[in-house]
Amino acid sequence: MENILIRGVNWLGDAVMSLPAVRGIRKLHPHSNISIIVKDKLSDLFKLESSVNEVIIYRERINNKIKLIKELKSNNFKRAYLLQNAFGASLITAFAGIPERVGWNRDCRRFFLTHPVPYHGEDRTMHHIDYFFEIPKRFNPSLTPDYPWINLSFEEKFIARKELKPLKRPILAIAPGAKYGITKKWETEKFIEIAKKFTEQYGSVAVFGSEGECLTIDNSDIYNFAGKTSLSDLMHLLSECDILLCNDSGIMHLGYALGVPLVAIFGSTSPALTGPPKFSGKIIKTSVQCSPCFKRNCSDIKCMKSIDVEEVWKAVEEVLPRKKAVFFDRDGTLCKDANYLRKWEDFEVFPHIEAINELKDLGFLIIGVTNQSGIARGIIREDFVIEVNKFFIDKYGFDDFFYCSHHPDDGCFCRKPNPGMPLMARYKYGIDFRSSYVVGDKEIDIQLAQMIGAKGILIGQDARDLKEVVEIIKRDLNA
Repeated sequence: MENILIRGVNWLGDAVMSLPAVRGIRKLHPHSNISIIVKDKLSDLFKLESSVNEVIIYRERINNKIKLIKELKSNNFKRAYLLQNAFGASLITAFAGIPERVGWNRDCRRFFLTHPVPYHGEDRTMHHIDYFFEIPKRFNPSLTPDYPWINLSFEEKFIARKELKPLKRPILAIAPGAKYGITKKWETEKFIEIAKKFTEQYGSVAVFGSEGECLTIDNSDIYNFAGKTSLSDLMHLLSECDILLCNDSGIMHLGYALGVPLVAIFGSTSPALTGPPKFSGKIIKTSVQCSPCFKRNCSDIKCMKSIDVEEVWKAVEEVLPRKKAVFFDRDGTLCKDANYLRKWEDFEVFPHIEAINELKDLGFLIIGVTNQSGIARGIIREDFVIEVNKFFIDKYGFDDFFYCSHHPDDGCFCRKPNPGMPLMARYKYGIDFRSSYVVGDKEIDIQLAQMIGAKGILIGQDARDLKEVVEIIKRDLNA
């Protein structure tokens, strides 16, 4: 088995945006042992990444670098992918004797690269997810970046959920800081105004960030976590919040990677280069002529000062999830499990499925979520899966139907019990999981409900059929 090395980036936001590149490198080397070098402050993120076998901590001092070079030499790496742009990344891997070294041809490091990627200012012309992904793509142009989801463990999410239990729902996470500089920071006083309005009209506020980035305000519904969390704690607590308000910062990138609907405020930087996906929420961007300037400091910061509280508050209200939904598994729940349904002759809808329409009358969205690994296995045609799902939309009034086409070994974010499909539905429809349900015939459906904080109904145990499912939900509403 060959050993492959990745030199990771140094900043949290860049680390999140580099996740698709890391996964792309895994696709290039499916059977290799992959190690990544990152600073200790980012190690919690990559310890969660299934495409990485080992996290090596990078430390700055010269004696630590000498130790690192010796360690790399002993591991006999075949190739090093340098996602970090710095000259030192190429120097260390060259001194470690790694025979193949891949990275952008910039920062005076051409001599130390065996596979230089031509650089013409791409970090100012393409989104940085694509910028990092260009490195593995050079070896397979057909590769495409996936969404930079972060997969959390249920056990840690449950601990975070318990810690946030005293907070009134919904919870607005606020991250008022940004490491880059003052030009990326909306005014603290305006964040405080938003926090006050939210606690008066909706629920609680949780403030995240580094020490010194808290909001100084006397309000029992505003909880300060700034400077009090590890990166692991931050990710799990943030994932349990209902909405995030932030600047263009590392926490912004964590937010959309964790599936948290967000409102992101941009000043000196560009959403086209480092912004969240459009479907993940709202971007507030100034229209002043000098923006984006990418400066860290500015004498007047017009770009941020021109954004008023009402504009941001309106966006928060628009993004806040408020709808309720019932998520239904498909095979074994809505229709007979034909062991990889692949032809219409084997399709058999269960009795009482019409009762589901009563849920729509009660204000629920009806959404299907189904694992279809038969597509990746080559057993089922993807277009047939889409046809069957569309049948439920057209005939039984489903609002949408999501499916995961990946193999169980792919480690994807969407395969149940991972929460990718409901999170995409939350982005699309503004769903409040805590007033929603997951219905299925397998334990993974109940695990999915637990993962997202919804109520689970297990067919065959909690309910005999779909009609009884509807009755259970109606009783809950009347309780």
